[in-house]
Amino acid sequence: MRNDSPATDTSATPAPAAPAQLPPPRRWARVDEELNRVGLRTPLARDAALAVVIALLGAAMVWVLVGLIGPTEGFAPSTGSTLAVLAVSTAQSLVLCIRRVQPVLCLVLVAVAQVALIALLPVGFGFRGLAAFVAAYTVGALLPIKPALRAVGVVVLFEVIAGLAASLLLSSPAPASDAVSAAAGGLGGIVPLLLLNLAVTAVLTYLAAVLVGSYVATRRTYVELVQLRAGEAIREQQARADSAIRAERSRMARELHDIAAHHLSGMVVQAGAVERLIDKDPQAAKDATAWIRSQGKETLANLRLVVGVLREPSASGAIDSAPVPGVGAIDELIDTAGNLGSAVTLERDGTPYPLAPIADVTLYRVLQEALSNARQHAAGQPISVTLSYREASVVLEVENGQSREERTDARSGLGLIGMRERAQIIGARLEAGASGNRWRVVLDVPANRADSETVEGASS
Repeated sequence: MRNDSPATDTSATPAPAAPAQLPPPRRWARVDEELNRVGLRTPLARDAALAVVIALLGAAMVWVLVGLIGPTEGFAPSTGSTLAVLAVSTAQSLVLCIRRVQPVLCLVLVAVAQVALIALLPVGFGFRGLAAFVAAYTVGALLPIKPALRAVGVVVLFEVIAGLAASLLLSSPAPASDAVSAAAGGLGGIVPLLLLNLAVTAVLTYLAAVLVGSYVATRRTYVELVQLRAGEAIREQQARADSAIRAERSRMARELHDIAAHHLSGMVVQAGAVERLIDKDPQAAKDATAWIRSQGKETLANLRLVVGVLREPSASGAIDSAPVPGVGAIDELIDTAGNLGSAVTLERDGTPYPLAPIADVTLYRVLQEALSNARQHAAGQPISVTLSYREASVVLEVENGQSREERTDARSGLGLIGMRERAQIIGARLEAGASGNRWRVVLDVPANRADSETVEGASS
């Protein structure tokens, strides 16, 4: 059931997964706050206050009718009749207390009170308070249009028939009714006029009010839907932004880890060698120190590249960057690992062909991480690297011997997490784990050769 009151329940906080409750429109926000401040927090309390206000307005209208208009029309009711009209008008207004609890019943009681007013006033001396408009408006606002029109139709029919009977049987004749009756041809001529007057008045009152109520409710529903969709769009946009931020943070974490793990692990190995050679072979220690310095510079340069991506774009809108190493730089990786004391062998199988940039970088980074892990966990053990170019994929396989300590190490650190994330991004298959006394890493990257050939053909 729809609610046409501007009041909203602000006491409950919705769960995060449920749609958030809409705040009242801004034009009603101040009114809502003032009503809450004076203690009118529930719909029933606010309807009761509205009923009292309309009852006071109805009393003022009765006073204007009896005290000002009545004498000019020759109508001077007794004190008892005036009090009766005032009592019925007040009761009709107070019925509005249940307008949102029982809207149809409220409309029927208002119509019954209206018939009582017709019976108490002279024939043709109509009086209709604001309660009828408010009751019909509420029915239109709270009910679907078809049930609301049916309810109003029944009420209009009842009021016309019962009002006509009350006018003819109970109402006193107005001073001018004799002249009107004579001009209309007696009682048979005045009945159609009364019927027409009652029908037009009832239809205009109830039908217009119910249509206005239905329009206002439809408009309010439309605005709520627009606000809900706007809120959902904002939440979806925020979710996409958060997802993009998380993805970028993961990518940056992988890059930083790969760079730091590769270079720093080599520097740690060389620093240990310097410590052993500094007294026995000073020249070899100097050479190792120079290598450490060069690796430190290279590490700083790579870190600057990564940090440069985090900077704001320049005035031209571009971000300073440099090419990321790929499969073409594998030989340098192998040489570096060999210089650090590991026996590394590289075997290529098949005819090389170009890969997508992200797949090219992934192969390089996975090999880099595998060599760093081997240097860290199995220093001095031989390492074999195989790069196979197959029809549908490129397979990188890295095997190294394991030390006794490493055989109990699951290698579940950030390195393997980064490799798995990289493989997942490009849809590759990654296997990493112990195989006997050796540790084996296998990366199977889809070739996408059709895309590569298309790029080559377009560039030529």
